[in-house]
Amino acid sequence: MLKLINKYLDKLESQGLATREDAVFLALDAEFYSNKPLNGDAAVLQQVFDLMNIGSILLAKPEEPYWSIICEVIRHDPCCSNSGKIEPMDCETRTFFHDIPVVDEFSAGAVAGVLSHRKAAIIKYKGIISYGTITPEQAFVSYSSICFSMFVKYFYDSLIYFSSCADRKEPVNEEYLKSFWAISENTGLIASGNTVQRLSSVLPRDTKDVVSMMCDAGRAVVGAGLVDSHFGNISYVYGEDILISETGSSLDELEGCIDTVPLDGSSSVGITASSELSAHRKIYEQTGLNAILHGHPRFSVIMSMHCIKEGCDRALCYKSCTEKRYVSGTPVVPGEIGTGPTGLMNTVPPAIGESGCVIVYGHGVFSAARDTFRRPFDMLSEVETKSREEYFRAVRSSLKHLFNGDSDRL
Repeated sequence: MLKLINKYLDKLESQGLATREDAVFLALDAEFYSNKPLNGDAAVLQQVFDLMNIGSILLAKPEEPYWSIICEVIRHDPCCSNSGKIEPMDCETRTFFHDIPVVDEFSAGAVAGVLSHRKAAIIKYKGIISYGTITPEQAFVSYSSICFSMFVKYFYDSLIYFSSCADRKEPVNEEYLKSFWAISENTGLIASGNTVQRLSSVLPRDTKDVVSMMCDAGRAVVGAGLVDSHFGNISYVYGEDILISETGSSLDELEGCIDTVPLDGSSSVGITASSELSAHRKIYEQTGLNAILHGHPRFSVIMSMHCIKEGCDRALCYKSCTEKRYVSGTPVVPGEIGTGPTGLMNTVPPAIGESGCVIVYGHGVFSAARDTFRRPFDMLSEVETKSREEYFRAVRSSLKHLFNGDSDRL
């Protein structure tokens, strides 16, 4: 168990989410295991096990820019001030968290109370707390996802705020703007689509080669910061089968976590496959593209949610938007996880045929090509780079009124 704790502490550090020094990770397996002595914060967390049926718990102060982002959202978000919770609009929060509670008190009772109805929460002045019912991986996944959701919310809300100030020709809060630029500079600490990575263009000779190719692509996507925690998926059609990552699998550890599913649906083996198997299969059937990547690049998600059209019910955009939109030339479509009328299997395949790449509103990016993952990975990286550039162009455009239109002073 201590080996597992150290494994996910390594991931926290390698992904720039937290340092070991700022993390307390406990797990129970006949006895308690912890990366810290069982006193202070660790002693409080140990008491939570008496109040909840859990297997692990993680408390860590996030690395920059995440910690500053969290503090800024808590300071300025009206919902947080009024209800003690944060409500990001991205797909992960909507699907897995619903909202992110923010609590002042750090005690076993307060922690158990908030985690009894949510997978993770923010403890003011301390950090993010999350748990796993069975394994430490679950605590790591929830922690990572909270970092992602808070990042998306902060930068999306900031763009909306700056745009509203520009529309009303009103000044921007100087303290907020100063913090925004400091946080923006720190985003360079996070791996991004700018990471130089080239995947092989050699075609596979058998299914063993396909699996190896998929594992390499998965590690590249994680290494480039194009997916958070274990969300995202990957598939490859070879012969009469589609090989696809299993649901809940980590893209940087796909060995032993790839299902081979007959394209004709003649087997139930796909029951453990990614929840987006139907979308992957439809992409292949409608386009012939057989190497498919799906990641969650941050600025691509942010820009997919940014629309200047008025009069819409923003709560429904993610599944029923009929507006034809693009982010830096890449189409944006709505779509829900699953196979319903607004499911990704119905919205993504027609759009991805345009260029081999599509952004799903508030969710992530699908990219596809034939034969190898080099082109899908390059497209995924390129979309994120362009989305980031478009984001900061939009910010500077909104802030021009502060300097009489002289954007060079921004």
